[in-house]
Amino acid sequence: MEPGIPIRSIGRSGLRVPPLGFGAFKIGRNQGVKYPKPYDLPDEVAVGHLLNSVLDLGCTMIDTAPAYGLSEVRIGNAIGHRRNEFVLSTKVGETFTDGKSVYDFSSAGVTASLERSLKNLRTDVLDIVFIHSHGDDRQILENTDTVSILLNFRSRGLIRAIGLSGKTVEGARLALEWADLLMVEYHLQNKSHDQVIAHASEKNVGIFVKKGLASGKLDPRESIQFVLGNPGVSSLIVGGLNFDHFHENWLTAINCRDDEV
Repeated sequence: MEPGIPIRSIGRSGLRVPPLGFGAFKIGRNQGVKYPKPYDLPDEVAVGHLLNSVLDLGCTMIDTAPAYGLSEVRIGNAIGHRRNEFVLSTKVGETFTDGKSVYDFSSAGVTASLERSLKNLRTDVLDIVFIHSHGDDRQILENTDTVSILLNFRSRGLIRAIGLSGKTVEGARLALEWADLLMVEYHLQNKSHDQVIAHASEKNVGIFVKKGLASGKLDPRESIQFVLGNPGVSSLIVGGLNFDHFHENWLTAINCRDDEV
């Protein structure tokens, strides 16, 4: 583990994370993706080596989702035995089956998804669960029982923190009423959530940033420095299959934050 890793608290959740988290999309899915270059899925041995190397580096934040194909199962298999070493986030609402995304925000579907994630990830508690929005954030938040189910699981100690991984500024603002943290798209070419991030900070709600490199389209160093230069950001989630590339991004991240160590 590298010394001097800055750690930041996630709002009021009590959880603490490094400035850069590992996004586990590419270890489980390579169909229907928005990355500029195609890639092959790694085998189980390569996945195990990558995930354990990420943890050994000191990156104690792993983000996944049922929509990431084999990702949850592979995380459980590879680092389930190290579960107490990292903060784990997953999602509900979207799954990826037979080459396509399926959205289900029914009470039965959300409950089954949570129970399946607990099993796949080989854990008794999910640190963070986000609602994985299909784009109509308001409809999900106001016309389904998804939030109440997450609140119930949190009250039972099966989830530590809950939030929204949404698509709209409106959805993020609505979620501030109940969320412990939000996951938002934020980068040099998309600053639409600037005010939401500031408002979240005022309400002690954490912010995770997704697509901070615009799915690989922006310069990593400049992008990481921009995202983490916002004091309201708790952590930037960056994925990949090349550990050396992740290590480079990691060094950029820990060197541009002067948070508590």
